Amino acid sequence: MKLEFPKNFLWGAATSAHQVEGGNHNDWSEWEKATGNEESGRACDHYNRFREDFDIAKQLGQNTHRFSIEWSRIEPEEGRFDEKEIAHYQEAINVLRERGIEPFVTLWHWTLPIWVAKQGGWENKKTIDDFARYCDKIVRSLSADEAGLKSVAYWITLNEPEIYTMNSYLRGKWPPASPTSQGGPQKKSFFKFLKVYRNLANAHKKAYTVIHSTWVSDTQVGIAKNNSYFEGWLAPILNWGWNNWFLNRISQHQDFIGLNYYFHNRIKGFKLNQNNNKQVSDIGWEIYPEGIYHVLKDLKKYNKPIYITENGVADAKDIHREKFIKEHLRWVHKAISKGVDVRGYFYWSLLDNFEWDKGFWPRFGLVEMDYKTMERRVRPSAYEYAKIVKENGFEI
Repeated sequence: MKLEFPKNFLWGAATSAHQVEGGNHNDWSEWEKATGNEESGRACDHYNRFREDFDIAKQLGQNTHRFSIEWSRIEPEEGRFDEKEIAHYQEAINVLRERGIEPFVTLWHWTLPIWVAKQGGWENKKTIDDFARYCDKIVRSLSADEAGLKSVAYWITLNEPEIYTMNSYLRGKWPPASPTSQGGPQKKSFFKFLKVYRNLANAHKKAYTVIHSTWVSDTQVGIAKNNSYFEGWLAPILNWGWNNWFLNRISQHQDFIGLNYYFHNRIKGFKLNQNNNKQVSDIGWEIYPEGIYHVLKDLKKYNKPIYITENGVADAKDIHREKFIKEHLRWVHKAISKGVDVRGYFYWSLLDNFEWDKGFWPRFGLVEMDYKTMERRVRPSAYEYAKIVKENGFEI
C-alpha cells in the first residue's frame, strides 16, 4: 500500500542562520564567549557555501527550503542597514529559485543584534517597533528580484517563541542569562516570561501587518510554533497554555501555521515527562511519531494551512532517521486523511549544525558535517527521504 501525499506538496529541510552560517556577531555569540559554552564560530560555513548546500538539497529532490535571515547582519547598528548583507540573502534566494526550490524565510530565529540586547531585548516594547522596521526593510528588499519576479512568497516572523521564552526567562539557561550569576537569576522570572511572550505575540502581529502592507499581494505570513502532545489529566490545561495561547492571540494575523514537532509529554499525577522512552534520540528525546497526528488534529480548529516547519532527530549513527521520517509521515498522512490541511514537510535539519547550548555534538542533519574539513557527506537516510520526495509518498 502506498501513502500518497497531496499534489504540489512541499518537501524540504530547514536551517537557521546562527546554527549554520558561521561568523555571526550577536547576543548569542557574546553569550557563548562569556559562559565558556562551545562557540558557534564558523559553524558549517554555510554563509560562504550556500550554493553547495542548495545543490545538495536539489540533488535530494527537495522543492522547498526553510532558512533564516540574521538580523544582526542586516542591522548591526540601530537604523543602519547593511545593503551588502541584504544582497547576500537576495543571492541565496535567487540560487534557490534557480534550482526550483521554494524559499521559506524566517525573520527571527532567536538571535538579537547587540544593540537590541543592550536595550533589554524582547523585555523592551521598543524592540517590537525595531523588529517591525527590520521586517519592513527585508520584505521590501527581498520580495522581488531584479527582473521584478516574486522571490519570497512565505515569511515566518518568529521561531518557537515559547521555547525561547522558557529557556531564557523560566530556566535562565539561554541569553540574556548572565554568566556571572550561574544562569542569571535576575532574568529568571515568570513575570518576565509572560511579558516577553506577550511582546513576541505583539511583534508578530505588527510584523504581519507591515509585511502585508508591501506591494506583494499574495504573500503568506505565519510563525513556526513548537507544539507538544500532552497526555494525562493536566493535558487540557497544558495544551491551552503551551500549544494554543500564542496561536489564539495571533489568530487574526496568520495565513498559515508552521508546526515544529519534537515532543510528547505524558503526565502522571503532578509529574511531567513520565514517558515510556522506548526509543530515544542521541540527546534523550523520546521518539514518539504518533504525537504529530494528535497535534495536527488539534491545529485543525484554526482552519489554516499547516506546514511542518521542523521535525527531526539527533542520530549520529543514522540508525533511526529513515524510520523516524517515515513513521512521522505516516501519522501526518493520517491527519491529512482526517481533513487536516497539511501542505508541506521540512525535516530538521539539512546539515548537522550548532545546537545552541549543546554545541556541535548532536547530529540532526540529513547531511553529515566534518567540522574540521567542512566536507559534507550525504547520509543514507537522506537518500531514503529523497525517494519519498520523488514519489510524493512511500510504500508501507
